[in-house]
Amino acid sequence: MKQILQDSVLVSNYIKGDECALGKLIERHKQRIYSFIYSKVLDRDITEDIFQDTFIKVIKTLKKGNYNEEGKFLPWVMRISHNLVIDHFRKNNRMPKYDNNGDFNIFSVLSDTDLNAENRIIKTQVETDVRRLVDELPNDQKEVLLMRMYQDLSFKEISEKTGVSINTALGRMRYALINLRKVIDKHNIVLTN
Repeated sequence: MKQILQDSVLVSNYIKGDECALGKLIERHKQRIYSFIYSKVLDRDITEDIFQDTFIKVIKTLKKGNYNEEGKFLPWVMRISHNLVIDHFRKNNRMPKYDNNGDFNIFSVLSDTDLNAENRIIKTQVETDVRRLVDELPNDQKEVLLMRMYQDLSFKEISEKTGVSINTALGRMRYALINLRKVIDKHNIVLTN
């Protein structure tokens, strides 16, 4: 009977130069990842492209040494594929884009109410990551972002509570989102459930 190696062992082996280890990981999880992507885009060609892009990103991240074995390999790859699906829709104008009118909600990924155990774990990790990122913002930006996202205040209400103009509140929100995106991109953080 053949022993099945854990994902973390295969990841470690791949990082150490065992190219076959990645092949085993892909083979082990390809159906689940492919099905997930297909369920979102409903097109086989696009699914295959996103599937390939997912593993290109996985390979680059592993080769750079930027992978943390904090969670499990599969949820991490699923988060990458989900982000690539979102990128696909954004590129094809099938999802709303941020247009600086205050309607963009980076925390929309936290709103799913019907979660299985795996998604609950991912959601908890995403919430923790978001809280950690928000805590690193300058206080004026953090204050506006928290009022807008968690208290659902309008920019007029934020301006009244903070004693700044509406334009200043809008600017702080804009810079908060820009700074969050910079940190997310710099550290290759995946925020999705």
